[in-house]
Amino acid sequence: MLSEFSLIEKFFKQKKHLNGHTNLGIGDDCALLSIPSGYELAITTDTMVENVHFFADADPAQLGHKLLAVNLSDLAAMGAKPIAVTLALTLPYIDENWLRQFSSGFLELARQFSVDLIGGDTTQGALTLTVQAMGIVPNGQALKRSTAQIGDAIFMTGNLGDAGLGLKIKKGYRHEDAQEALNRFHAPMPRIETGLALQGIASACIDISDGLLSDLGHILKQSEVGACVEWEKLPLSSSVQSYIEHTGDVLMPLIGGDDYELCFTVPEKLVHCVPDNCTQIGTIEAQLGLRLKKSGHIETLTAKGYEHFS
Repeated sequence: MLSEFSLIEKFFKQKKHLNGHTNLGIGDDCALLSIPSGYELAITTDTMVENVHFFADADPAQLGHKLLAVNLSDLAAMGAKPIAVTLALTLPYIDENWLRQFSSGFLELARQFSVDLIGGDTTQGALTLTVQAMGIVPNGQALKRSTAQIGDAIFMTGNLGDAGLGLKIKKGYRHEDAQEALNRFHAPMPRIETGLALQGIASACIDISDGLLSDLGHILKQSEVGACVEWEKLPLSSSVQSYIEHTGDVLMPLIGGDDYELCFTVPEKLVHCVPDNCTQIGTIEAQLGLRLKKSGHIETLTAKGYEHFS
């Protein structure tokens, strides 16, 4: 039976540091990071619990990828460059094959973004996975939720609703082209490059983790503004459009979570600077609340999405 320390050594200790900010990683009571002058440290933590955030039969490699991706997505939403993470694992028992696949998915994504795994903890109990991610952002350049301004354009990266469709498929909905939606649900990609490119351009930003209505609603509440989103401008994949045509469920792409795209606002004078992989979907307005314009008709929406303890 592997001990806690041999488990870490075998599956999670990287052979070398991937970036120059890690002075000391796994092996001591604390890790040591070097934060360059003129930068702030951005820190986020996310926990995933079996049968709450992921299915019991989840592919371990995809689960490792997703666990890290959702944390890196938070850093992307702040315009921060990721540098290091810690990992806490609560495991019901030691399954070496599961750990091998899980660590492979986790560390491969870490390698893609030069992120060092610098420490963490392991304990026994119901399967629970926690990551704390750290990134750096130039002083005063962090993207926040509270700084959207009236007249700003609202943009988002990528497509909307694919992960929500993937969840529907996972629960039994039959779709002729299921794989892409399932991939978006199981293995999202954090928009790190776009987040970095939005420094000095975006006035506010958030990642779409609990659904567009809920997450854009956070920007509106903290910025004390309203918004109108235009249905015809929403970037919907052909699979999501097919789902809507088949079911009539127009709310799914608006309230479905797990897309991990960025939703952000931009002053009109800087719209031309927005990266090409983004779509303008609406406008920040003085009137509080969130509205949807569809086929010329404007409807007030409730900002709702997934909530724990609801």
